[in-house]
Amino acid sequence: MVESTESESRKLLGRLREAMAGENPGQARLDKITHLIADSIGTEVCSVYLFRDDDTLELCATEGLNVESVHQTRMRVGEGLVGRVAKFGKVVNTPDAPNAKGFRYMPETGEERFSSFLGIPIQRLGEMLGVLVVQSKEAREFSADAVYALEVVAMVIAEMTELGAFVGEGAALSPLHQQPVLLPGTAAQEGAAEGHVWLHEPRVVVTNPIADDPERELVRLNEAVEQLRVGVDKMLEISQNGDKEQLQVLEAYRMFANSKGWMRRMEEDISRGLSAEAAVEKEQSQARARMSQVQDSYLRERLSDLDDLSNRLLRILTGQGAETGAELPDDPILVARNIGPAELLEYGRNLKGIILEEGSVGSHAAIVARALAIPLVVNTKRITNEALNGDHIMVDGEQGVVHLRPDDSVVSAFRDKIAMLAQAQERYVSIRDKPAVTLDGQKIDLVMNAGLMADLPSLEGSGAEGVGLFRTELQFLVRNQMPKRQELVELYKRVLDAAHGKRVVFRTLDIGSDKVLPYMKPNDEPNPALGWRAIRVGLDKPGVMRMQLQALMRAANGRPLTVMFPFVAQAEEFRAAREEVNKTLERERILGHVLPETLEIGAMLETPSLAFAPQKFFDEVDFLSIGGNDLKQFFFAADRENERVRKRYDTLNVSFLSFIEQIVGRCETSGTPLSFCGEDAGRPIEAACLAAMGMRTLSMRPASIGPVKSLLTRIDLNDLRSVISESRNQGDQSVRTAVMRYLREI
Repeated sequence: MVESTESESRKLLGRLREAMAGENPGQARLDKITHLIADSIGTEVCSVYLFRDDDTLELCATEGLNVESVHQTRMRVGEGLVGRVAKFGKVVNTPDAPNAKGFRYMPETGEERFSSFLGIPIQRLGEMLGVLVVQSKEAREFSADAVYALEVVAMVIAEMTELGAFVGEGAALSPLHQQPVLLPGTAAQEGAAEGHVWLHEPRVVVTNPIADDPERELVRLNEAVEQLRVGVDKMLEISQNGDKEQLQVLEAYRMFANSKGWMRRMEEDISRGLSAEAAVEKEQSQARARMSQVQDSYLRERLSDLDDLSNRLLRILTGQGAETGAELPDDPILVARNIGPAELLEYGRNLKGIILEEGSVGSHAAIVARALAIPLVVNTKRITNEALNGDHIMVDGEQGVVHLRPDDSVVSAFRDKIAMLAQAQERYVSIRDKPAVTLDGQKIDLVMNAGLMADLPSLEGSGAEGVGLFRTELQFLVRNQMPKRQELVELYKRVLDAAHGKRVVFRTLDIGSDKVLPYMKPNDEPNPALGWRAIRVGLDKPGVMRMQLQALMRAANGRPLTVMFPFVAQAEEFRAAREEVNKTLERERILGHVLPETLEIGAMLETPSLAFAPQKFFDEVDFLSIGGNDLKQFFFAADRENERVRKRYDTLNVSFLSFIEQIVGRCETSGTPLSFCGEDAGRPIEAACLAAMGMRTLSMRPASIGPVKSLLTRIDLNDLRSVISESRNQGDQSVRTAVMRYLREI
């Protein structure tokens, strides 16, 4: 057996480059590569398996197995030793393959003659592309040096696969980034959009994975790392007076940038024959592979830091910065791994859609996307690896799917869907200025949710009768430091000016849980949704609450003002918050500021406990608004960020509707105005059922007002309530089926 030394590794990579430099077609290149590897490593067998689809590997080239089995032998991920390598992204090295766990006998290949097996994952930036396998008759474990050498070769194969060096016939050799792809995700903002990909962080393409001069590559690496270190030190120096969390991230960057182990591994990769860029990307790929296996959130964050640092280093080495010269298309669909609210606001309404590889339905990006009414799909795995700038793409924010480079049939069906949505919106314009009055004469007030000045033009265009929820936290989330009081005064004044006398309900700062301020030290709470958030933060940090209340009162400047406190769980919290309002009001009077003409103080009912508060609370509070999103998750004990459980529970569940009915009854007894705010308020069927339960004010995103009003004006609430009662009396878990049957008949 000839063991691979460093010089032999470089020699092998040199021969591989020669094999790939010719004009040979993809299959011929693969065949030549397997021959070269087997010859250099000194094994009887070398095989390359590539993915033909997400779940299936195909033998695409071999030296030593039966040639007839090429493109015929296939296996599922996790099946056999090759499938195990692909599933877990880890090396399998065994001297006795036939008796190893998971071995699968494939008679068509003739591999039963071979004892030793070494399988190496072929992966790029955490994406599994295939498996490189060597086998020998001699029963022995391959040395660490041989494993390392083949990992370097596998990395080069991954890079060349990305660059299209192995394109040929069949699905496994089809060119990357050219085929239609359907990518499932999670719907985070409704709507449908067609456009072209705009990558938030353009991918760095390594075109020279193999280097001639290792010494030169080492110099390039060291110069780039030094430039990186200087850049990180400068960022740290600038941020010394900034928030602690940002400093911690930069300190982690500096730790990785000065890591001797990181440098040593990249230097070893270069000594094996890789270019500086390829060495960085090899380490980045392994970090991403580890990240996908790590459950601990702290370790995932640190691996993510290393991933980001590797991107910075690659951009220094290649000169491929964020400014690539590409122009933003006329119909941009933003594609990113993740994005902060401030960055998203910079794009503004120019975007037709947003697709995130990570993210969640409650993320800051989702909040901004809803405010801008831009279709958003999150948790879309592989999108940043699959998509290229300028690719044709379609986003279905209702179904939570993305069509990348769609074929003609998908394009036709999708455009029909967009056309139908547009036609529906045209119909809604005709009823925009009409009240939402049901057939039995019940008027339902339809108001809108907002959080940005950009939302306010929708107040008139949508036909909304006011703003039922203005989220004040967005102005805190998009900044790197606490906004000044006068800045808030100017913002709230512009909001009231734009409302032209219509009622605006300002919800005080709702932070915590999934909304952590960039300059606020996060609390490592086991369940932040049930932790220190919203009114709890406000009462514990009264200075911030007072500053915001002062800004609201000064912005009102003699006009009516409506303030609502979020996440009130018990009456005493509301009373304590109201006392802060009274103190602020008195302080403003003493200072000589003009006081609001009227002041309404309400609470958001998001916890079941508040529904059972003493009757005195319902008599005291000026108004209540049911926060449907949170109330539903607490009512069903189903985290709305958890895809496994959030869709199991229906808003039209009889238990939940009965609970809503109970709240309505308590408010009617005390004469307390009540509204329902949340995603369900903007869904026509759910909105109709809420109205049937007694809700007379619904707050939703502006685009939902037309569809909800259209349905409400065509139904009799008494009839719908009878349908709900009958379904409930029959013991149905949900009234949806009965309600849908009724609506189809009207």
